[in-house]
Amino acid sequence: METKDLTMTSMLTKDQRESEAERSNQREEVKEAEKATQDETCRLMLADGLAKRGPKSATPGQQVSNGFTTSSPQSSNEGAGLSEAYSAGSTSGPAGSSEDAATLGVLRTLVVQQTSLDRPRETWSKKVDFLLSVIGYAVDLGNVWRFPYICYQNGGGAFLLPYLLMAVFGGVPLFYMELALGQFHRNGCISIWKHICPIFKGIGFAICIIALYIAFYYNTIMAWALYYLLSSFRSTLPWTTCTNSWNTGNCNRYMSTDYNVSWSNSSTSPAEEFYTRHVLQVHRSSGLHQLGAVSWQLALCLLFIFTIVYFSIWKGVKTSGKVVWVTATFPYLVLLVLLIRGATLPGAWRGVVFYLKPDWQKLLSTTVWIDAAAQIFFSLGPGFGVLLAFASYNPFHNNCYKDALVTSSVNCLTSFLSGFVIFTVLGYMAEMRQQDVDAVAKDAGPSLLFIIYAEAIANMPAATFFAIIFFLMIIMLGLDSTFAGLEGVVTAMLDEFPNVLVKRREQFVFGLVCVCYLGALSTLTYGGAFVVKLFEEYATGPAVITVVLLEVVAVSWFYGTTRFCNDIQVMLGFYPGFFWRICWVAICPIFLLFIIISFLAFPPEVKLFDYQYPPWTTALGYSIGVSSLICVPAYMVYHLINAKGTFKQRLSKSITPEPSNDQHRGFIVTNAV
Repeated sequence: METKDLTMTSMLTKDQRESEAERSNQREEVKEAEKATQDETCRLMLADGLAKRGPKSATPGQQVSNGFTTSSPQSSNEGAGLSEAYSAGSTSGPAGSSEDAATLGVLRTLVVQQTSLDRPRETWSKKVDFLLSVIGYAVDLGNVWRFPYICYQNGGGAFLLPYLLMAVFGGVPLFYMELALGQFHRNGCISIWKHICPIFKGIGFAICIIALYIAFYYNTIMAWALYYLLSSFRSTLPWTTCTNSWNTGNCNRYMSTDYNVSWSNSSTSPAEEFYTRHVLQVHRSSGLHQLGAVSWQLALCLLFIFTIVYFSIWKGVKTSGKVVWVTATFPYLVLLVLLIRGATLPGAWRGVVFYLKPDWQKLLSTTVWIDAAAQIFFSLGPGFGVLLAFASYNPFHNNCYKDALVTSSVNCLTSFLSGFVIFTVLGYMAEMRQQDVDAVAKDAGPSLLFIIYAEAIANMPAATFFAIIFFLMIIMLGLDSTFAGLEGVVTAMLDEFPNVLVKRREQFVFGLVCVCYLGALSTLTYGGAFVVKLFEEYATGPAVITVVLLEVVAVSWFYGTTRFCNDIQVMLGFYPGFFWRICWVAICPIFLLFIIISFLAFPPEVKLFDYQYPPWTTALGYSIGVSSLICVPAYMVYHLINAKGTFKQRLSKSITPEPSNDQHRGFIVTNAV
């Protein structure tokens, strides 16, 4: 009997153990389920952006699927604290829940993580790669030849006042706006518009066409510089003598040491004849109506330039970000060397005085303010799609505000420094010729570099060395801008057609470079310099200013400054101040409208060498410019026709941005509690 009772007790104990083990497993499953629920809940991380209460500091969180954090880190413990707060609220009963709800209910913007299996977006290897790329893009040939000329032409040191005012209230806010847009939406200049205002998507296509037009003529200037560079590898530079096959009877090498030479109004320098009769060969063309044949020497030079461009951008920002370490820094080294050399030349002080001596009366002229606005706009370069593209490869919480201030300041200081480099040498030339500085500095644009500065270098000691580094600098200044311009087009097309082009980037870049080379052939003819001038004056300038005006209006008035500032707050952790908001809403549109109206009211009188452009060329130039702008209204019509619903519904949908929940960002921003 006792044995039976023991057996029964053993069986009962075994059943209890099994039941207890089963209950223990159930408790573990419940704990795991609760933990999974909490983990999933912690994916909902609070970011800032009080939609109605104004600026607040950002709340940091965890990483999203593309490796970026959902908010800028203010404290390393806040993210963990958020998880603990939710956990406490979920287990502490009604009181704890109501208290947490009261705490969390104030915040409006949620960043919701979503996992994507799509290819993550490429990023810069280092922050310095991005900064050098932006500086290399902004600091181009115009900083060297355009700013010094415009400065002395518009009152010298007095010109710096309107220049700085236009930079502070117009140029820098536009620069900052584009960097912020590109970094937040992480798209190129075409596909970004579906997240801002879909009906304005034609702006992106217009930007790409303008970038192609620029590539058609801008790289030709580098081909000229390459020709000069190859001609510099000799003991006697070819533009210093009048005994060459291309020289005429009017050629005179006029310096103060040449007492047997008499200079007249019909006289030309050997540097001028080398540039016009040997490199460009414009004497073999009668004008735009008869351009003549293609110069095979320049065609080969341009082919070499585009080869460098292709192998620099074919793999994306990973390769171009490394190339700019040379192309963006070398020009500063050369500028420093030339500045030191120029400052030691006799007569250098005359050039500096001429450059900076203020003429305050000129500030009363409208032309001075127009030139200041145009110079800062084209110098910083918003509206070309480049800043959008470069910023789209940044980490989501990169401080683009600081980047905008640093790079725009470097750009303006470089322009100012270039003026000293140019005018110390012009003062030396004036001293050698025993002329006034304004008589020497009569040429603007490329002629200032390829004639005046080249001639000054040729009369220095160690002329060959200075010629080589100077024309290398010109080439590298141009290469940076070309890298950037074409990268803007490539990024825009790859983001718009990812399924077709992302895996075929190398082939697409090759095709794009070939198109640019074929489009540039007209600028390589004997009359190619006339084509370059036409493109520069009419085809790109007014068009890109109009595009940026539409961009500012779309962002500030349709997308909304409040929404845009909330985006910046989510991204950077602080709300833009009143100054930036008023600039984006009112001052920048007025700034751009001022330039456009001034251009239409006072169209430039285009002249190159002795060739006066006939009236029909003005119509041709405007037609080329309009050919890019036509994309904007054309796409508006296309978008409205293809939308569904009544006209009012179509219009409402056309100006409503789509959520930024694409694979590049890895999270959705919503305005819900």
